[in-house]
Amino acid sequence: CQAQDEFVAEWEQVNGAIVKKEYPLDQPVEEVQERIFAHYDEMAAALRDADKLSRIGKVEALKESIRAEFTDEEQAAWEREIPVALKKLEKKAMRTMVVETGERVDGRAADEIRPIMVKDNYLPLVHGSGLFQRGQTQVLSVLSLGMLNEGQRLDTIEPTEGKRYMHHYNFPPFCTGETGRMGSPKRREIGHGNLAERALLPVLPDENEFPYAIRVVSEVMESNGSSSMASTCGSTLALMDGGVPIKRPVSGIAMGLIQEEGKTVVLSDIQGLEDFLGDMDFKVTGTTEGITALQMDNKATGLTFDILARALQQAKEGRAFILQKMLDVIPEPRHSTRSTAPRIVSIQVPTDKIREVIGSGGKVIRGIQDETGASVDIQEDGTVFVGGTGESVDQAVERIKLIIKVPEPGEEYTGRVVSIQPFGAFVNLLPGKDGLLHISRVAKGRVEKVEDVLNVGDEVKVVVIEVDDRGKISLDRLDKPEAPARAEGASEGDGEHFQRRERPRRERSERSDRPRRPGDNGGRKPRRHHDAE
Repeated sequence: CQAQDEFVAEWEQVNGAIVKKEYPLDQPVEEVQERIFAHYDEMAAALRDADKLSRIGKVEALKESIRAEFTDEEQAAWEREIPVALKKLEKKAMRTMVVETGERVDGRAADEIRPIMVKDNYLPLVHGSGLFQRGQTQVLSVLSLGMLNEGQRLDTIEPTEGKRYMHHYNFPPFCTGETGRMGSPKRREIGHGNLAERALLPVLPDENEFPYAIRVVSEVMESNGSSSMASTCGSTLALMDGGVPIKRPVSGIAMGLIQEEGKTVVLSDIQGLEDFLGDMDFKVTGTTEGITALQMDNKATGLTFDILARALQQAKEGRAFILQKMLDVIPEPRHSTRSTAPRIVSIQVPTDKIREVIGSGGKVIRGIQDETGASVDIQEDGTVFVGGTGESVDQAVERIKLIIKVPEPGEEYTGRVVSIQPFGAFVNLLPGKDGLLHISRVAKGRVEKVEDVLNVGDEVKVVVIEVDDRGKISLDRLDKPEAPARAEGASEGDGEHFQRRERPRRERSERSDRPRRPGDNGGRKPRRHHDAE
């Protein structure tokens, strides 16, 4: 402000004084006020209707009849004053009714909750669902479970890189009896979804206990206030129905406030009209042990500590009433996830084995996923999450365990011959684990060639006889066949394993001890060196 004043002063020195423009406030026209407020009793009667659309219809019809009492010239002259005065009449009638009679437009007392309907397992083919209705506000919440790597990735200035629990809130036009386009969520939808998400974060199980990414979508089917709190209750039902082991169930309620004629009334479970024409929208969510989330829209000028304390206490009683209605239908989370949901298990592998599970360029892990149909997610600490349906999870887990297993002496395997060398055959025992079956152990008796007994692709039963320090595995064949007979006329020198008879070398002590002379080569003839030409 100081900088602006300095700028204006400097400008006025050059260009002269600035004349400030006046903006007169609209003053109510007494004649309009008197003629419209003469219909106070009619407005109070029109507001006494528990059905939202019926009440709106009656109020709009009354406003049109009042507006018709003004001539065309008066409507043109007071085109701004008449609508404002009509809204003031509606607001005054609603608020006065509450503070004078203690009765609300739908006939409830100040601390009374609207009728509640709760249904679990509403959609049998999804991972979990819950239908929650309070009065004319109805929300269907649907649960989806997935692998941890399917959580939402975040790219913000905050250190958080992603979130595992996601709650999305949809408010389609039909939920308020209107038609319109369904587009991307607006600020209101995002805010309401975040509130319901924060309400349940404190009670969610951690990743070690429940290794799933969790998404709940709350579809508002009908709305007459407190749809975000109905979404909180619906999300709790969906999570419990889907077998998510939440620590405690959560319920929510929206509190209101009317301050009129020096009197203050705190309202429980406000509906849309009491939100629009009231002084406060105070949302409270929590369990039997405490509050998990708060949000307040305040229009009151005299909100004291005592009023807030009374609102919190009244909210606690309302939350407990709503929660009991939910627990009457589903008292605790189901003991297991639905058959339609993916099953996710976690196993631990040594960090030095992670490379073997992944394989060169991801070849091994892709092969496991393609062959079993399961999804595999490996963490840096060696935690492996395997998810899928049916037997795919067990198959993938077994494949991973085989990869990290180290064969031990005495273990028997049925392996496949993957390579044949002159000295023996390599047999695949486990994924990425081959052992050597020496030529001397492929059959009973002497074998000239390994191919005489084994071929690549043959299955053979073997036993591990040794694993050296470098991890090389030596095998022996079980149920050895008889070695094939040698062909007639084969000479002793035929075959790769004929050992030449050589004269044994004399030991050093047997050699001549006479001292060598220069040029002496130990009695051997010197090599001849030929000059290259």
